[in-house]
Amino acid sequence: MAERRRYALSGLSRRAMSVFTRPLGGAYAESGEIVAVCDPDEARVRDLDPALPWYPPDRLDDLITETRPDTLLVAGPDHTHAEAILTGLARGLAVVSEKPMVTTARDAARIVAADPGGRVRVTHNLRYAPRHQAVKRLLMAGEIGRVVSVELVWNVETLHGASYFQRWNRRAELSGGLQVHKSCHHFDLVGWWLADVPVQVFGYGSRAYYGAGSPHAADDPYRRRWAEEGVSLPDSPLGHIYDTEIDIEDNYAALVRYRGGAHLSYSIQFSAPWEGYRLGINGTHGRIEATLEYGRQASGPPEPIVVFPMFGDRRELVVEGEVGGHLGADELLVRDLFTGGGDDPLGLRAGSLDGARAVAVGEAVRLSSRTGQPVDVEALLASGCPT
Repeated sequence: MAERRRYALSGLSRRAMSVFTRPLGGAYAESGEIVAVCDPDEARVRDLDPALPWYPPDRLDDLITETRPDTLLVAGPDHTHAEAILTGLARGLAVVSEKPMVTTARDAARIVAADPGGRVRVTHNLRYAPRHQAVKRLLMAGEIGRVVSVELVWNVETLHGASYFQRWNRRAELSGGLQVHKSCHHFDLVGWWLADVPVQVFGYGSRAYYGAGSPHAADDPYRRRWAEEGVSLPDSPLGHIYDTEIDIEDNYAALVRYRGGAHLSYSIQFSAPWEGYRLGINGTHGRIEATLEYGRQASGPPEPIVVFPMFGDRRELVVEGEVGGHLGADELLVRDLFTGGGDDPLGLRAGSLDGARAVAVGEAVRLSSRTGQPVDVEALLASGCPT
């Protein structure tokens, strides 16, 4: 049996508990253990384990010296990731960071520069979803030839969408906006599917549903619906969804051009009647389509992936194993994190450069929205332009 690894945790978030602490305290206890937690809330750590060493954020370096972890797990609020990752790298640790890796291109460039040995791993879990792996295999097999374009329309249902505007995500300085916090998932996914590098972005965004100008502020149908259904918002609210403090967009669209010539047409909104996406991938020899509805408004089981050859009959691919968090991705990610290390033929494991590009595309969407001009992604990373 391999030696159990020693993990330190920076940020005891809900995501940290579901992906890191619970697995290591249960099914993957033989693989490693949490030896200390760095978090501003001591009581939260004591509730997890009264015997677990606790350190405030300004003592992360002391935690490393005194508890001697092998790996630093980073899962605090997005704006705290950069300094935690850099501290871990400076002390010679392997680092596993929740997405987004950081919130700005400037910090992304710092992480990449500090990680020449590839010690940072970013948990871009959507790569692991069985249906997304199936799409990757189709593309790698050349089922539709060279990819020309990708169409991705993502909907976030009202309960899920409104939760971002109750929490720290509502402030761009803490989250990078949802273009970084949420859409880095999607930008990473498309880049991974294409095995290509984003080079130019044009974006547009606005705030239509939340904030001080919301058309729903008077009768507040969000809260009325939740009250009727007995649903409470996740996490402790920081404020109201119609506050003037909100400075992030709640819908946006982007065109992304890739080095190999393909382009992505992407849009997302955070107050949709249902949750899921519509995907189309066009190639020189055919098209792949996938429609996914999930959550409380799902109309039935996930639909199959459909392959349309350019000069042949369509065929459907039924996907198995989509049970559990994020379409079955979370369990596969956790298993790979704590028992993996072998071959990775699909390139599921995202590194610091992958994380940096996903952040940079998200920041480029926000920047283009403000300036009305396209943004060069590589130049943005090179200059470290702040959000």
